[in-house]
Amino acid sequence: MADEKAAPDAGGEAAAAGQSLESLLDILDLERIEDDIFRGSSPDHGPQRVFGGQVAGQALVAAGRTVPPERAVHSLHAYFIRPGDPSVPIVFQVDRVRDGRSFTTRRVTAVQHGRAIFTLSASFHKAEPGLSHQVRMPEVPGPEELPTARERLEKALGTVPRFAYWHPIEMRPVGAMSFEVGADPALRTTENLVWIRVDGRLPDDPLLHVCLMTYASDLTLLDTVLLRHGRSFEGISMASLDHAMWFHRPFRADEWLLYAQETPSAEGARGLARGLFYTREGELVCSVVQEGLIRVVGDGG
Repeated sequence: MADEKAAPDAGGEAAAAGQSLESLLDILDLERIEDDIFRGSSPDHGPQRVFGGQVAGQALVAAGRTVPPERAVHSLHAYFIRPGDPSVPIVFQVDRVRDGRSFTTRRVTAVQHGRAIFTLSASFHKAEPGLSHQVRMPEVPGPEELPTARERLEKALGTVPRFAYWHPIEMRPVGAMSFEVGADPALRTTENLVWIRVDGRLPDDPLLHVCLMTYASDLTLLDTVLLRHGRSFEGISMASLDHAMWFHRPFRADEWLLYAQETPSAEGARGLARGLFYTREGELVCSVVQEGLIRVVGDGG
């Protein structure tokens, strides 16, 4: 991997994670320019293009700040239109589509260089009673029994790639990771189970937890397609195309959540993956579906 750096020493790792969380919270704290126009930035130590989870989380912040706090977001649908430029601000324009008695709808367009790079529609719902059921959480080892993704990367590569340190999300995969499957295709699997949480304590604001969940949901979902085919990132060009989430029950993003992911289909340089987030107590709190570009380099323009 070309974009690698040495891992921080043991004494400095916690401090680095804390600074990273502070930076992420600052990035999600958008500047309000007008009533329905917001401006956000990107970290200067992240990927070469704006991370999809970042722009999705920021857009949800923009939408949520135009909605009464008693109405929680229950779904979002997003399209990634153009690669984002992390060197310039992103302007978020909010369209107040509907303010009903029970539901509120917002549409957000993220703009850079005068062009839309991302759109999001989000629906908010006033809490009310109703029927309740859910599918059961898979039986897996607890997060304390598993090494972190960073520890596994360092053990296999002798160093930790930079992408493992530019976000403050702690991940503990239950099964094989894509770089391990790439080295040994016999490890290929049809599921991708990952314990995940924000590495640090968060304020109690429910919108912030939902926005951080939105951010984190984009980190591992397309890896599920690679795991199914016994591939690593080598020789693969990947990008999120569209993303949808449904929020079912309250949760905290700074407590362990099991992200149970699978892939029903891949075809035509596109792969579909879906995931379910569970609390440690087995409550299903969120469902996710994403389609992404997964192109084998050299297989087409």
